[in-house]
Amino acid sequence: MSAVLDFLQLHIEMVYIVILSIFLGIEVISRVPSVLHTPLMSGANAIHGVVIIGAIIVMGKAETDNYLALVLGFLAVILGTLNVVGGFVVTDRMLEMFKKKK
Repeated sequence: MSAVLDFLQLHIEMVYIVILSIFLGIEVISRVPSVLHTPLMSGANAIHGVVIIGAIIVMGKAETDNYLALVLGFLAVILGTLNVVGGFVVTDRMLEMFKKKK
């Protein structure tokens, strides 16, 4: 636990940037019209594919005793994969709406 607190104290500027990014993201997404929401989520899925690859690289380069990097990398892989799969399901449902019914 002290390692996490030491990391936060050393990199407090990064913590502020992440918190401000979260608020900015919420503000931007809340102002997107519902018509554009699904296409934007499809683009976000492509970005999460990059997150998954980055997390795999971080986990591969992390030392075996660096549990924080391993756990964060594992969580990034799991959550990124869930987001990509969910996004593809939503995009598929959206495209089904435009097909002609038999």
